Amino acid sequence: MALTLTSPEFADGQPMPRQFTCDGKNAPPPLRVGDPPAGTRSFALVMDDPDAPRGTFTHWLAYDIPAGGPELKATAGKALKNDFGRAGYGGPCPPRGHGPHRYYFTVYALDVPSLEVGGATRDDLEAAVRGHTLGTARLMGRYERAGTAPRTG
Repeated sequence: MALTLTSPEFADGQPMPRQFTCDGKNAPPPLRVGDPPAGTRSFALVMDDPDAPRGTFTHWLAYDIPAGGPELKATAGKALKNDFGRAGYGGPCPPRGHGPHRYYFTVYALDVPSLEVGGATRDDLEAAVRGHTLGTARLMGRYERAGTAPRTG
């Protein structure tokens, strides 16, 4: 079998519960990995929104996540700044009236317990996982904020 990423809170392609968004507690959803490849020693995680008005928006960058057990303990690893400008998780928060957005969680199974990330950006993290990735898996959730977009002009 191949590496899988799931959540007990929402199925792939389904709406994410409000509590995991900026309209709720803005807490990261629980995530589970299944069938990690042999030799997996840690994980890295990227969460992004390709439907953001100005292009893909990065919500979460985590690495050095301990392997072992089905729970992905992303907050036990290290975090880089997201596009909100803070380290850690930033939940879905699409503009009101912009329609549903897709939020992709991508997990990387890595052959090292700790990555040497040469900077503080998503590009730096993605460069660090290259050459250490044993497998990847994705989970996608959706979220739409009620209301209309504010008028401008």
